[in-house]
Amino acid sequence: MSDLTAPVSALKGVGPALAEKLKRLDVERVEDLLFQLPLRYEDRTRVTPLVATRHGQRCLIRGEVLLSEVVFRGRRSLLVRIGDNSGQITLRFFYFTNAQRDALAKGAFVSCYGEVRHGPAGKEMVHPEYTIQRADETPETAPSLTPVYPSTDGLHQGRMRQLVKQALAIMRRSPPDELLPQIVRDDSALPTLVEAIEYLHAPPPGIDMDSMASGMHPCQRRLAIEELLAQHLSLRQLRMQLQQEGAVPIAIGSALRQQFIDRLPFEMTGAQQRVLEDIGHDMALTKPMLRLVQGDVGSGKTVVAAGAAVAAIEAGLQCALMAPTELLAEQHYRNFCAWLEPLDISVTWLTGSLKSAARRESLAALSNGEAQMVVGTHALFQAGVSFANLGLVIIDEQHRFGVHQRLALRDKGEDGQRLPHQLVMTATPIPRTLAMTAYADLDTSIIDELPPGRTPVNTVVVPDARRDEVVDRVRDACRQGRQAYWVCPLVETSDVLDFQAAEETAQILREQLPDVSVGLIHGRLHARDKEAIMSAFSAGELQLLVATTVIEVGVDVPNASLMIIENAERMGLSQLHQLRGRVGRGSAASSCVLLYKPPLSRTAKARLAVLRDSNDGFVIAQRDLDLRGPGEVLGTRQTGAMNLRIADLTRDADLLSGVQTAANQLLQDQTAAGELRICRIIARWIGSASRYGNV
Repeated sequence: MSDLTAPVSALKGVGPALAEKLKRLDVERVEDLLFQLPLRYEDRTRVTPLVATRHGQRCLIRGEVLLSEVVFRGRRSLLVRIGDNSGQITLRFFYFTNAQRDALAKGAFVSCYGEVRHGPAGKEMVHPEYTIQRADETPETAPSLTPVYPSTDGLHQGRMRQLVKQALAIMRRSPPDELLPQIVRDDSALPTLVEAIEYLHAPPPGIDMDSMASGMHPCQRRLAIEELLAQHLSLRQLRMQLQQEGAVPIAIGSALRQQFIDRLPFEMTGAQQRVLEDIGHDMALTKPMLRLVQGDVGSGKTVVAAGAAVAAIEAGLQCALMAPTELLAEQHYRNFCAWLEPLDISVTWLTGSLKSAARRESLAALSNGEAQMVVGTHALFQAGVSFANLGLVIIDEQHRFGVHQRLALRDKGEDGQRLPHQLVMTATPIPRTLAMTAYADLDTSIIDELPPGRTPVNTVVVPDARRDEVVDRVRDACRQGRQAYWVCPLVETSDVLDFQAAEETAQILREQLPDVSVGLIHGRLHARDKEAIMSAFSAGELQLLVATTVIEVGVDVPNASLMIIENAERMGLSQLHQLRGRVGRGSAASSCVLLYKPPLSRTAKARLAVLRDSNDGFVIAQRDLDLRGPGEVLGTRQTGAMNLRIADLTRDADLLSGVQTAANQLLQDQTAAGELRICRIIARWIGSASRYGNV
């Protein structure tokens, strides 16, 4: 074992308690500390004259105490006025001891580090770090910028810096191996790994902080390309491991599937047929299918999934469809019942809200094979759920789940050396550069055609001050026999957020529109109540549905032609596009009104302008990626795949082609040394996060 691969407990001062705290940060080996990169830096390399300090700046200052007093203005505080030859600043302490008060008496000299703010009497620092000095003593400055590391409860920055210094000293004696392929290092002309690590943990004085903040410094790029390679390799390796397993080959061109297609009240689009052929090719193989189907809202992904399910069921296998919310699962359940039950296929239902008796009945039907098709939520992969012969797993809205959750459901179908086929769907289009890394374990098909008769939704952006005009528009639509949605981000009024609350909005709209039947739906309602409200809206018994974003996906009411979205400036582009996709599903011209509260930030203006100008989900997804970054586009549950420390998929998109080249070269090396190299790259950057499932 090299010094760098030793456990952190080998470092001076690290006992079991501290080792456990470090483990929370995924720091278990000495080398892990080298790749625990700073979040930001503090400049303690020079003393800033008081006259040169500015609001929001964190800096090192020095001065003589001119005034020190305890005041009671709302709350007890110690105010210490210090000055140098250029100006003055106030130090404010809300928590202090008598010893501190005495030490900071008039005439003392003090060196401080903190953030400069505007106070009642001018510039001030609140609770700065400080040391008392002699009048002739020169303030101690740092030789390099001071790193600020990710931390956890009970682990202070000083201790973290001391541990990293120990790790850096060990690195100088025993440098880590260069694991990047030589071709990448030659092409990129980037610094060595050791140079990059040294620089990023202790940048020299006087560097361009804006360059470092942008993430484009060569030392940052050197580590970013290796981190992206680790992420890409982990998913490619996962794919290779999965495809070494066997699967039951399924002939998708079956008689029952054709019967299903013939019974549909519409003709499938060319794009749907093409994607169904992609799925059929994969399912006919003796290795498990791993396919992602992307399609804009309303493109007909569910019908394609149903066609695949019918083929699997005709082959004597079970099929499971998992959705992220009960409302979406209910929509799928109704559709699959309508499509499959006439074909004598039994469809069952499993969610966390099922009562005990119904849950036991569903579980028994799955385990004995009586249930051929099951639709549900996260409950499908929980303990106690077993299948007789699971052959196809369908995951809807993949970005709402993590890779490990998808594989947990897959493991329910493990039968000796056979695994179920996997079909993953998303109505949130993923830009190509993002998909290359985020879904490297999946083949991709795109449904890039909308069914005939679907008309683009006209989108307008309206300030909240014109709310009365919007209410009149809803009244007119309902009088014409149409239905409308009114979407609010919160269920109840919040003292913290000034979002328009759904319950309050529903009550106001009932008063303003006495001739309109108004319903209210949100995530806190019981499943039965949500289903009853949605059924009433689908049947036309309710004209206006006030809802939270629970209706973001899956709701299909063709007669609804108008959508109002409150506080649209607070939502992401993809979410707004998903919500807008609830209208425009019939033949009538449809509209979406984005209500906002001014003033709008520059980003909010850009976001709403994209929605107003485009109905193309892929264009919108790319702009969402540009504006918000990959973590928001994919969702916070993409653990492992998107848990990037230094790389950024938007900023570093130009590195991805090199990443693929490097990955291909490494994966071609089938020797034990080549496999070890891949494992070490993944362990260096991802560690235990690469173990998504039992793979």
